[in-house]
Amino acid sequence: MNGNLALQPKRKQDRQPEIKEKKRVVVTRKSLPVQEKLLYMFTVVICVIVAGVIISRYAQIYSMNLEIKQLNSDYQAVNVELEDLKKQVEMLSDPERIRRLAETQGMVSTMEGGIMVNTGGDEVTSAMRE
Repeated sequence: MNGNLALQPKRKQDRQPEIKEKKRVVVTRKSLPVQEKLLYMFTVVICVIVAGVIISRYAQIYSMNLEIKQLNSDYQAVNVELEDLKKQVEMLSDPERIRRLAETQGMVSTMEGGIMVNTGGDEVTSAMRE
């Protein structure tokens, strides 16, 4: 009889389970007073305002740095252009080039130090007026 469950006799369910009643003590917390609630709320509002000011300042600093970088790149571009213009001025102010241009336009140098210009026909007038 000890080895098989099928051979064990059925138990009778005549007994109803006993219901045990337990008493629990429920502790209710007091709500915070209105003054303390306002104090917490104002503390949170002040923290949010300070954080907003700090974030806005960082945004301004970032935009200023971006503007500085842009101005530096513009400055470098203008310097490159200035160097090109200086080379052009030096090339265009070459005395030999000016002399060739004057000869092609009909200006003739005289020994007296003045420049004579052909005005058409047989007349030659001085470019320098006294």
